[in-house]
Amino acid sequence: MKPLIAGNWKMNGLSASVQEVQKLIGLFSGSVPDDRDILICPPATLVGLFAAEFSDEGIAVGGQDCHANASGAHTGDVSAEMMADAGAAYIIVGHSERRADHAETDEAVRRKAQAVWRAGLTPIICVGETEAERRAGREKEIVGAQLSGSIPAGDDAYVIAYEPVWAIGTGLTPTPGDIAEMHAFIRSRVRDGVRILYGGSVKPSNAKEILAIANVHGALVGGASLKADDFYAIIKAA
Repeated sequence: MKPLIAGNWKMNGLSASVQEVQKLIGLFSGSVPDDRDILICPPATLVGLFAAEFSDEGIAVGGQDCHANASGAHTGDVSAEMMADAGAAYIIVGHSERRADHAETDEAVRRKAQAVWRAGLTPIICVGETEAERRAGREKEIVGAQLSGSIPAGDDAYVIAYEPVWAIGTGLTPTPGDIAEMHAFIRSRVRDGVRILYGGSVKPSNAKEILAIANVHGALVGGASLKADDFYAIIKAA
């Protein structure tokens, strides 16, 4: 499957950040390779700007979250339809920071994934265990339950991103064997053709090794995606 390298900018970036993406495109000598999919998910305030600037340059733009409803009295929320209208192609749902900071349940994530489909976009559904859950040997139990509860019924396109919570932003990464084992487990639980991304402290120094692991079809990159040079190195490693 064609690799998908996705950058999750989280709550970072202002309008001037367009220059960093322009720098990234320049590193490819102005021609982004078409043998891998490149995605940047900036804050909602930048989705429209980035889509207008870069969608024709071979870089897709996505949202970091959405509300399950198409519209309504939900102050501060953004619907999947609004993300689509702004030019998004993907929306991340169920990221561990949303699950932890906003108490999002598997059911809430499933409803958001359905909303992404409703808007004609592709959801990136995040799953992953905490350090305590892994130490207790419950990582497959936890991830399996998240997969069962978060993926809506149907054959619509979706992407799974496995992000061990303890590796996000910590500089820690599972061993290649750990990643291979979990991705093989996820592969056994999702339909053929679904890309499974690895996320959690992906950086230029480890990207090539991680992306060479069986059943790893790309990466969901956090901090390193904010820097053109680092993100370029990870994309090249695919």
